[in-house]
Amino acid sequence: MPRVVVVLGLVSLITDVSTEMVTAVLPLFATLALGLTPLAYGLLDGLYQGATVLVRLLGGFFADRLRRPKLVAGTGYALGAAAKLMLFPAGGPAALSAAVAVDRAGKGLRTGPRDLLIATAAPRDRLGGSFGVHRALDATGALLGPIVAFGLLALAPGDFGMVFVVSFCVAVLGVLLFVHRVPEHRAERPAGLGSRPISVRDVASLMRIGGFRRLLCAAALLSATTIGDAFLYLVLLSNESVTTRWFPLLFVGTSLVYLSLAVPLGRISDRCGRNRVFTIGYGLLLCAYLTAILISGTIGVVATLVFLGAYYAATEGVLPAAAAPLPPAELRATGISVVQAAVAGGRALGAVTFGAIWTAAESDTAVLAFAAALTAALLAAIPMITRTEAR
Repeated sequence: MPRVVVVLGLVSLITDVSTEMVTAVLPLFATLALGLTPLAYGLLDGLYQGATVLVRLLGGFFADRLRRPKLVAGTGYALGAAAKLMLFPAGGPAALSAAVAVDRAGKGLRTGPRDLLIATAAPRDRLGGSFGVHRALDATGALLGPIVAFGLLALAPGDFGMVFVVSFCVAVLGVLLFVHRVPEHRAERPAGLGSRPISVRDVASLMRIGGFRRLLCAAALLSATTIGDAFLYLVLLSNESVTTRWFPLLFVGTSLVYLSLAVPLGRISDRCGRNRVFTIGYGLLLCAYLTAILISGTIGVVATLVFLGAYYAATEGVLPAAAAPLPPAELRATGISVVQAAVAGGRALGAVTFGAIWTAAESDTAVLAFAAALTAALLAAIPMITRTEAR
């Protein structure tokens, strides 16, 4: 495995320890400490996802235009660290929303350039495995973050401020590792472009690539039917399948499954087709929805976490691996970012919609509505993207 892939995985591990510390306590902080309703939390979760849409596009575009992916990604990591410090004085929805927006903007800015560094370093026939290794290390951080948050809240119950400060310190360590151990990759300018930088017109030309266009549409459609982790865990909480005390550890269970399956499913996608594995992942997500509302108690919780973690393993690393070979080399970071921005936009729409349905009806009704929508989306997406496969 290329050294850059491993180092970037370690950076993501440390960064995700910081991020998931906050993610694990944010639903409780927002709904219990700040008193947000399901609709208000849906809007916040929509912001959490939607704030990355435009910034993802800008991150990929400037990484290709400047040919400085490390610089752009490093700026994103620094913004993510600053956002953790902004959470400490957040005493209302407005301050919390601002901190969340900065954090998601940082994530959006760094994702495309970071994935470009991985795609450039990895052999084309092992892209799925390389992204799988990176996502497995990333999932390790996602596994450790909630454990650290759980431990801190056990030492000082209700002290969310302590969690936010420790999260900031960990994020700074990730920034330092990225700056000092990831080499800058300066892409050669392809002969066809001459000396001019890429433009918006070049980016628009991506939509003329049939395989890329189909993958983009399918990813956007499926993501709009996605229920965020925190919402699904709140459904388990409302059904009394889990108590508030153990709530942060639900994130640990999902990350443990994700960590276990990310590399194997990445390698399987290299052999059997990345688009195929990607759509199977959304079938696993549908199973998570149905399990969360149809099976109560510990068995239901465990099954939901297994399906949810398997869904992430089959999609998070596989999607950029599927997208990376489709655009021309000079637009690779932009192409990856466009697909990921479509996913983020779809998830933002899904979060707001789910929160609105839950507020108007009840949690099980909202989950059933999304399960029906996901089934319809799968029926439309499967023939759309399994016709062609870039290897």
